[in-house]
Amino acid sequence: MSSGRQETDNLRSNRGGGRPLDGLDRKILGALTEDATRSYADLGQEVGLSAPAVHERVKRLRAHGVIKRTSADLHGPSLGKDFLAFVHVEAAGWGKTEGVIELAELPEVEEVHAVTGDTGLILKVRMDCPEAMEGFLWRLYDMPGVRSTRTYVVLSTHLERGVQAGITPELSQGDHLK
Repeated sequence: MSSGRQETDNLRSNRGGGRPLDGLDRKILGALTEDATRSYADLGQEVGLSAPAVHERVKRLRAHGVIKRTSADLHGPSLGKDFLAFVHVEAAGWGKTEGVIELAELPEVEEVHAVTGDTGLILKVRMDCPEAMEGFLWRLYDMPGVRSTRTYVVLSTHLERGVQAGITPELSQGDHLK
């Protein structure tokens, strides 16, 4: 049995109390978030493992849902979608209705989050123009249970990225509490 295989045989999902990801897993995931098209040999060279060991780890990370999918990260303005906004929806109940789920099928809707506070849902939407945003808001208002919306139009973006593999331990150690 190769050493790479031994290192990953007991790898479990990081959900629900499974074994936490180790440093090599996080290094591999970090490298993949930068460029998911890299070869296993290239990844192995960066993290200090053989290509087969990296392949085995990636396969297990996929099997356990840590890596959900591999996709292209598209640039909205290059696609003619220059109008980015966050829409806070106040609705009766949590607002996760059949209508909201149908809205999530629109290519303009990038994210839908149920949240706490005075807003039930936050939607991240990217449109081609303000008129499209107006049409989207009319669709929202026509839904049963939608009471109001607050729309925050993005003027510029300083950071936009997906989930990162790294963690900052100091943030959860309580040192920041006064």
